[in-house]
Amino acid sequence: MEMELESILLPGVDPQRPIIISGPCSAETEEQVMGAAHQLASKGVKIFRAGIWKPRTKPGGFEGIGAEGLQWLKRVKKETGMYVATEVATKDHVFEALKAGIDILWIGARTTVNPFAVQEIADALKGVDIPVLIKNPVNPDLELWIGAFERLYGAGLRRLGAIHRGFSSYDKKMYRNLPLWHIPIELRRRMPNLPIFCDPSHIGGKRELIAPLSQQAMDLSFDGLMIESHPCPDCAWSDASQQITPDVLDYVVNLLVIRNETQTTENLAELRRQIDGIDEQLLELLAKRMRISREIGVYKKEHNMPILQSPRYSEILEKRSDMGQTMDLNTDFVKEILKEIHEESVRQQMIIMNE
Repeated sequence: MEMELESILLPGVDPQRPIIISGPCSAETEEQVMGAAHQLASKGVKIFRAGIWKPRTKPGGFEGIGAEGLQWLKRVKKETGMYVATEVATKDHVFEALKAGIDILWIGARTTVNPFAVQEIADALKGVDIPVLIKNPVNPDLELWIGAFERLYGAGLRRLGAIHRGFSSYDKKMYRNLPLWHIPIELRRRMPNLPIFCDPSHIGGKRELIAPLSQQAMDLSFDGLMIESHPCPDCAWSDASQQITPDVLDYVVNLLVIRNETQTTENLAELRRQIDGIDEQLLELLAKRMRISREIGVYKKEHNMPILQSPRYSEILEKRSDMGQTMDLNTDFVKEILKEIHEESVRQQMIIMNE
């Protein structure tokens, strides 16, 4: 679908990169919301975010203050002049947010993954002229992400933007959510006029990763950043480890190097970022493979089997080499990699056997 999008910028918001959206993960108390808002306003932030309804992974956690918190956001607008933004997941959320005069809405990752929920929100927004940002789905599915934009566009919304918050994985990793930068890069290629924000808070999951992730996003020509900021991050009722103070936010933003060179194709830095992302995936896959190898080692030990299974190894070399050839990979190159992987697998299993 060819989309003719309109600017999401609101009056008074500087179009220069990065456009900053910041505020606490959750609106907890009126005092906390107002404290964060006044501090952020003093740093020049124009758009304040706070979660009113919080979809949690498991029941029992803080699931948001609910509609009561919308009145606090109205007070933020009145006292600071900032625009306010919040997440919506149902048509009822949409109606409540619009009634409270919320300026910007976003759809969360757990909602984007559900086309029925996205369509419900799109239907509730018909005839409304408001910027709506859509986070990527929790799983790395670009078509599902694009489908969410198409649903809102089909409902008449033209002021759309994306938020890249990374992709969930159950494996151990450096990030809370894998960046997989190549996916938002492909989104930009497919939808060149779509503004893209990065959410380094959710990608990193740790406050010390916010600065480097923000710089990576700027190097990839992202338009803005959505960063969670709390007056007392360690006291936060949700996602405490990934929030920073307004002072630290100001420090991070001021340290960013913004490269404004415009090119019609991806520049070298962006291509290298893709390589970095793919290398991270390769290492994570190798770690997963070695974990399975150790499980095989346990099985062999329990059943008194030798580590080396020569027919199986020969079969792997032959089949994988043929597969690599169909992908334009040099056969010797593939065999060399497989030999190294096999050697490490044997080493891992020998550790199990000798325990």
